[in-house]
Amino acid sequence: MSNWEANAMFVRTIYVTGDPTKIDTAVRALNSEGRDLLEERPGYRGAGVFVDRELGKLLGVSQWDTPQQRHNSDLVMREHRTSMLGPFAGTLTVENFEAVVRHSVQAPRVGGGLSVTRVEFDPADADLFADTFRSTALPRYETLPGVARAVLLLDREHGTGRVGILFTDRDSMAASRGGQAAARHEGAAKAHVRVVGLEEFEVVHADGHID
Repeated sequence: MSNWEANAMFVRTIYVTGDPTKIDTAVRALNSEGRDLLEERPGYRGAGVFVDRELGKLLGVSQWDTPQQRHNSDLVMREHRTSMLGPFAGTLTVENFEAVVRHSVQAPRVGGGLSVTRVEFDPADADLFADTFRSTALPRYETLPGVARAVLLLDREHGTGRVGILFTDRDSMAASRGGQAAARHEGAAKAHVRVVGLEEFEVVHADGHID
């Protein structure tokens, strides 16, 4: 059974690149000290950590009830990121989004996969994009083998977004690439969205209550 939650949440992502041989040190710090710091903050609703071990990329995602709570938590987290990410981090980018669609089919699993599509759009088309994603892309994604969750993140002000599809295992993610491409092509054409990047990650942590 699937579940679609209509109420928006507010997301912060950290995107870190560095030496692939040192990525596990950063993962351990985020899953211990980082998680403890997040759970102490008001409005916290879950987090995920995803890695590309081959290229040395780490994506951290946290979810919040309000933009203000997200901002307040960032004031605390930024003081600790350098020490937590330690020798791994070469570059670090922090971005904020609204999670306008969160569609759960089943729980994600450690060792599963995350497919990320980076998009750009005219800020005036943000609602068109969200509506098209729900009506056109989401039904396609839900039928993919091994799909666990689908999420649409938007930065309405700057016209950027992320489509994240979580899979229970990486074999299913690989097998679904053709289906994802078909959904991406149809949805982008209808919503006037430009696809500017595709990435895949391994799931190393995903809170049970993150949507």
